[in-house]
Parts: sequence; C-alpha cells; structure tokens
Amino acid sequence: MAYVTRFAPSPTGRLHRGHAFSALAAWRAAREVGGRFLLRIEDIDPTRCKPEFEETILEDLTWLGLDWDGPVRRQSEHLADYATVIDALNGQGLLYRCFRTRKDILDRIGDAPHGPVEAARPGSHPADEEAALLAEGRAFAWRLSLERAREALGEARWDALAFVEEGLGPEGERGLIRARPETAGDVVLARKDAGAAYHVAVTHDDALQQVTHVIRGEDLFEATHVQVLIQTLMGWPIPVYRHHRLLLGADGRRYAKRDRSVTLAELRAGGVTPEALRAELGF
Repeated sequence: MAYVTRFAPSPTGRLHRGHAFSALAAWRAAREVGGRFLLRIEDIDPTRCKPEFEETILEDLTWLGLDWDGPVRRQSEHLADYATVIDALNGQGLLYRCFRTRKDILDRIGDAPHGPVEAARPGSHPADEEAALLAEGRAFAWRLSLERAREALGEARWDALAFVEEGLGPEGERGLIRARPETAGDVVLARKDAGAAYHVAVTHDDALQQVTHVIRGEDLFEATHVQVLIQTLMGWPIPVYRHHRLLLGADGRRYAKRDRSVTLAELRAGGVTPEALRAELGF
C-alpha cells in the first residue's frame, strides 16, 4: 500500500515553530519511505481564514525546503462535497437540528448529573418546538446523535470502533486504541449559516485523497475518536494516526497563533536559516 500523509494548516495567521515541526514530521515520514506528501489548506471558516495567510504558508514551507505532491487542495473550493456528507448522514437518520446556542449548552452543565459530556448531548427538540423555531427562521446546527449512530452500527461494531496510534496520546496512549466518541457528546457537524464543520471536511478529504497516515499534534488526539466514528458511518478507511508532542515556548506554553508566537517570517527576518531551524527542531 502506498504511504500518503498530509500537512493541513488553516490560513488564520502566520506559521510558527510548532507548525514547522508538524510539517517537517509529516514530510520526512513520507519521503523516508518513498510516499506522498500532500498540502491541504483547511479554509472552511470564512470569518478567520484569509488569502494572504495562505500565501505566507506557501512561502514559509518553501523556505523550509519542503515540497509536496500534486496540487494544493483548498477546502473552500469543495464545500458542496462536504454538504453531500451531511446529506448522507442525515439520510441515515443520524443527525438532528439543534437551535441551542453555546451559552445554552454551557448553562446546561450545572443541571446535567454527569457533567459537560451529558450537557453536550442535548437531543432533538420536541416536534412542535422545532417547527416553531424553523418558522421563525432561527439558525440551527446539525448534531450527530451518538444514540442513533450506536443503534445504526449495532453494539458489536460500536464496541469495535478503534484506530492505530503510532505516536503517543496525551496520556501515553499507543497501539490499538478503542475509539470513545461518547467523550465528545453529540458534536456539531454543520451549521445552517456556516456549512460543514472541521470533522466532516477533514475525514472526507482524508478518504478522498487516500491518506494512509495522519501525522499531527497531540492536541488533536481526542478529535480522532469522533473522526473514526464518522469514517465508519461513511464506509471510509481509517488511517493510521501518529500524534506528536507539542512544542513549548520559553514560558512553558505551547506555540499558538492566538498568543502571537514568533512566526517563521520573523525568524527569517532575524537571520535564522532554514537549516538552523530544522536542526533546532530535530530534522
């Protein structure tokens, strides 16, 4: 089987050391075995993603010495594909409309005997209430019903949900991991006003692009549980996962765009060479 992996940044800011580490890890893994390394731009959030940031991503990766196979896939150009996934899951009776706001869900936590996870499984609205909210034109989200998904798969297939972890999860998880989608509750897969969510787009594209190995930071380890469920419901293959450690700054916090971490562009402007940065990162 061909080895295919990818680097899939969102153009919401400039790349920093953490991005460089993740991109280099995936690129080297593919090149060492003669596999394919793909570049995907995950730009389905129109409020945060900017074309100028995509341009800088390409500049930074080229400066690092990375190359990729085939054209860059931009998710914003394939929204209809993700809508088809939502329609397919809805056609199986696995989704329900949820008109509750984030604040409504947070307010439920105190009333839920089993805490946040139970609060994140609010269930569908009564039929008359849903009809009234639809008539008002209220915005809603499509949530994946874990209860219906479990019924659709049956107990044996539900209990068999699993993925192979080649790296390490936050608690040192490795090897064959039983997927626990219930830990995320009834996740939002689409919004009426914003289209499909991350879980839908990423699983669709991994299947479409025949990605065999997903290499990414351990902060996305928990997302794997839900993604395995979606892959199974859609009949898609489940890649091998390799979650890697997160780079920490001098303050002990992980690099993040929101914290205005030092960007690769700033390192470059300061005279840092790509060879020096790759050596610093262990590549």
